[in-house]
Amino acid sequence: MVSKVKNNYLCSRCGEVFNKWSGKCPNCGQWNSLIEDLHPPSKRDDLAREIIPEVVSNISVDQSQIKLSSKQINDIFGDGIVRGSVSLIAGHPGSGKTTLCLQLVNYLDPEIKVLFVSAEESIGQVYLKLDRLKITNKNLFLASTTSSDDIAKTILTKKYDLVIVDSIQTVSSYLVGSQTGSVSQITNSASLIINAAKEASSAVIIIGHITKDGFIAGPKVLEHLVDSVFQFEGDKYGNFKILRAIKNRFGSINQVAIFEMTKAGLSIAKNPSEALLKERIFSDGSVVHPTIEGNQAILVEIQALVNKSSFGYPKRATSGFDLNRLNLLIAMLERRTKLKLQDKDIYINIVGGIIIKDPSADLAICMAIASGATAKKIVKDYALFGEVGLSGEIRHVPQIQTRVDEAKKMHFDGVIGPQTNIKDTFYHPQKDLRETLIKYLK
Repeated sequence: MVSKVKNNYLCSRCGEVFNKWSGKCPNCGQWNSLIEDLHPPSKRDDLAREIIPEVVSNISVDQSQIKLSSKQINDIFGDGIVRGSVSLIAGHPGSGKTTLCLQLVNYLDPEIKVLFVSAEESIGQVYLKLDRLKITNKNLFLASTTSSDDIAKTILTKKYDLVIVDSIQTVSSYLVGSQTGSVSQITNSASLIINAAKEASSAVIIIGHITKDGFIAGPKVLEHLVDSVFQFEGDKYGNFKILRAIKNRFGSINQVAIFEMTKAGLSIAKNPSEALLKERIFSDGSVVHPTIEGNQAILVEIQALVNKSSFGYPKRATSGFDLNRLNLLIAMLERRTKLKLQDKDIYINIVGGIIIKDPSADLAICMAIASGATAKKIVKDYALFGEVGLSGEIRHVPQIQTRVDEAKKMHFDGVIGPQTNIKDTFYHPQKDLRETLIKYLK
């Protein structure tokens, strides 16, 4: 008797498998994420085999790493790219992921053999990018295929030290019947490539996409399979991009690499603070905040525009800052100060396409809103940072000295922040938000 094909439903958000469909994933709570996936019945007889373990004293491991000449990029990978490791670099479409991975070749030893496999573009299209980026490495090889089976078999030849796959959402395996980009295809293709990389001791970099919701496209299990996950952030049309480690089995996740997009491609930003503040105008609604990216402080301009609302419900919008956090700060400002914002439209913009998730931006956001609402400027050219509580208290944040040193380097008049033990006339500690507004807005 022929067994029926079993219908499984996989969650595209968390990768959990269910035997029936529902509108909401019971595991992660995501709506409309269950996708039907057909798995042909298979027999497990004779497939299992005994595991032959190795004696510890007989095991030898190649611990050499592929070094990069740029310290920022080398550190973010964990002092070089580990052979046999698999890294996932994810970013929004058009953010420059392919450009970044191609330009990594410039930071490698010329003797390192690199294979760039494109499933999205032809060899000719990739070559035109190489020509534009002026990459002339003689040990760079190009290939174009959409088969993960072919990629895995090529890795197993052990001809290449580093293999770059662009991208995991566009490759598929012959053994999986579902369409390209489905949960099964992504999971199985990634597993094939990862197993080949481990067996051949070749380093692999996989390029992935990010959805409009900000999540890495594909099942969550993809992030668990790889050794390292890096997110390439930045506005599509902004000059600055940040490569941030969000998972790294071989190094710290506190490292970031900051790039500036130019006509010749991506280049390491030597002084991002100076570039971000180059066109700044000292006016009401504009403040400077020293945010932390990895172990580095960057000065960014925060702009606030406050207008009387023409409708019954005021509009609040942000670019580069969390909208829910903004609404919380606005409610706190109305409750703890004399500002009346219930009939005001408020717009927040982080200049340069930088995305701030650091709660230390609270004080700068509040000061920018107050400055824009009252049309008053800060008394001097100060940088501001500090987390603000619901009672209006200014709370301690990490790496205060790093922020102060960056403001000093950029020749600011001073820094306003939370109470601390720093004894420096350049630093102006504050305890309460209302007192800070009264003292420094004139």
